[in-house]
Amino acid sequence: MTGVRSHPNVHAHTHAQTRTRERRQRVAHEAARLIAEGGIRDFHQAKRKAAQRLGIHDDASLPRNREIEDALRTRQRLFHRHDQPAELRRRRAAALPALEFFAAFSPRLVGPVLDGTADALSPVALHLHSDDPEAVARWLQEHRIPAQPRRRQLRLDRERTLEAPVWLFSADGLAFDLTVLPEAALRQAPLSPIDERPMARAGIARVRALLADAEIAGYEAGER
Repeated sequence: MTGVRSHPNVHAHTHAQTRTRERRQRVAHEAARLIAEGGIRDFHQAKRKAAQRLGIHDDASLPRNREIEDALRTRQRLFHRHDQPAELRRRRAAALPALEFFAAFSPRLVGPVLDGTADALSPVALHLHSDDPEAVARWLQEHRIPAQPRRRQLRLDRERTLEAPVWLFSADGLAFDLTVLPEAALRQAPLSPIDERPMARAGIARVRALLADAEIAGYEAGER
């Protein structure tokens, strides 16, 4: 019986797919390195810079943001398994009094400190909610907290975007990043730049639970 030969074009297509997948992985891991070591927090910027450094210019070889996040978690497990959990716990612990301090603005913890990828360069990011755009500025001024104003564009949903006020300040050696959103955003979070789904958020009770879980895990690890 004569063997069935594969068409040369099939091999070429498979080879091209493999090369593209390998390039995506290389870009994802280089982007993760830039985020971890260079403090870049914009995944799009990180992947573009990574691709440029690697000499990769086709869009098909650019990884999705989720791939970069996965590469970042892998990097943290491999190279920062001792210090990264401590940096994460420190920021989650600092988030608690911050959530209490901004209680009048229905605060929520978001970003790497919530999802577990925070490191020594990560700010504690909070979403505050008020229909008065100057309310947070007045609150900071009343409590003599020097903060730097910024603006940030967020996607509220697939059709709508919002340019939100942002306030940056430092306390106890940590950076804090406050994004002020309208009160309606409490019902539906803005879309995540990573997966374009509503951003994960946490209030005080959830953050306390995360810290308690980490304390239990650390205690159990110490027993082994």
